[in-house]
This record gives sequence, structure tokens and C-alpha cells, in this order.
Amino acid sequence: MITLSSDFGTPYPAAMKGVVLQSTDARLVDVAHDFPRQDVRATAFWLREVLPYFPPAVHLVVVDPGVGTDRKAVVVRAGRHAVVAPDNGVAIPAARRLAEDVEVFEIEVEDPASSTFHGRDVFAPAAADVHERGVEVFDDYPGYEPLEDYATVEFPDPDLTGDVLRGEVLVVDGFGNAITNLPGRVVEDRFGDSVRVNRDRVRVEPSYAHVDPGERVVTVGSHGNVELAVNRGRGDDAFGVDPGSPVELSL
Repeated sequence: MITLSSDFGTPYPAAMKGVVLQSTDARLVDVAHDFPRQDVRATAFWLREVLPYFPPAVHLVVVDPGVGTDRKAVVVRAGRHAVVAPDNGVAIPAARRLAEDVEVFEIEVEDPASSTFHGRDVFAPAAADVHERGVEVFDDYPGYEPLEDYATVEFPDPDLTGDVLRGEVLVVDGFGNAITNLPGRVVEDRFGDSVRVNRDRVRVEPSYAHVDPGERVVTVGSHGNVELAVNRGRGDDAFGVDPGSPVELSL
């Protein structure tokens, strides 16, 4: 299996699939191609939440604001998985969720056909190559060199000291739910009660439908973090937040 993830929309992913299918009959599975454009951190977050549910596979990931520059191309081996991606950190959080120990290899790149579409010209061929050679042994072949100094994405830690807990919005999903870096455990014993979010009192419930349509709610998402949401509405609009916005939670 080869999974594909990008911020390309359409039709660019079709070209990557075409390149892959020229040299392998791997099963191709689209994760998403509508990740926020050029948003490495948001993509890294979602891949961390999604890829661990796949069986062993090669994961082709292209969110690449540095395309055409001297940034490296890498394969990250994580157990029986491999993530092929630009060296901007987008692959590392998911790889660390897939396996305790990860190994990073630089892909040797020679004169790609385009300086603006490395998804087609660099990463798709590499994903097919790693799939055909096998995740366990591909680094024994020329073209892959161990890389110790590689980029990563780190998510900020919340401040859980004192009477007011401080964090930030990491991402906003397609429903408008604002997902924070505050761990869900800080509110799980307050279901049916309320807390103050940026000084406004809001109910805490185990799911969106525990409040009336259009009402704001604080809940714990499937990722285990505190969410700011609205039942059948958009939490980002109702709470006035975006990715990166500070969140103060008073219990």
C-alpha cells in the first residue's frame, strides 16, 4: 500500500499516481489532498492522528513550501512504515507515533524535470522505489544516505500551572472545531458543568449534541485534546479563534 497526502487539491495528485503506477502495482489510498495550503504544522498534526490507523505502508506526503530550494527530500523509516516527504518536519510527528525509533534517510535527487512539482518528479518516484525495494532494506541501495540533522515539527506545550490553564489552538477542522493543545484530562471530570474560556463561561460536555444546536461547548475530541466547538456550527467563529490563537481555560 502507498498512501498519498498533499495540499494539491486537483488535478496534481493524479500525476503523482500516474508516476507511481508506472513502476509498481501498489494499492493507492488517498488520505487527503486538501490540507491547508503550505501549512506544515497543520498537516503534521493530522498525519499524526491518521497514519497510525493504517497497516504497514509507504506514505507519500507532499506539503512543500520550499519546493525548488535546497531543502532535502527524505524517507523516514518508522518500524514497518516509511514516510516519503520534504525535509521540513511534516513527516516526523506521524513517524514518531508509528514507532518509538525512527531513522531518516536523505534521497539523492538529480535534476528533477520541474523545480515546482517535486511531488511528481521526486517524491512519487521515491515512494514507488521504497515500496518495491521494501521498507526493511531500501537503505542498502544507492541513493539513500542516513541523515542525522533533519527538520522536525514540535507542537507547543500548554501551561498547566496556576488557576488559569494556558494553551493555543493547534488546528481547526472542516467542521470548525478548534482543537487546542490542552489535554482532555483537564476537563473530563467537569462534564455537565462549565469552565471559563477566555473569560466566557461555557458548558463542558462529552459530545457536541449534549448542548442545543447553535450553542457553544467545550469537549474532548477523538485526538484527546480540548476542543472549542458549536453544536451544528463553527467553533472557530463562535469563539473568535484561529490556528495559533491563545486559549485561557479557567476551571
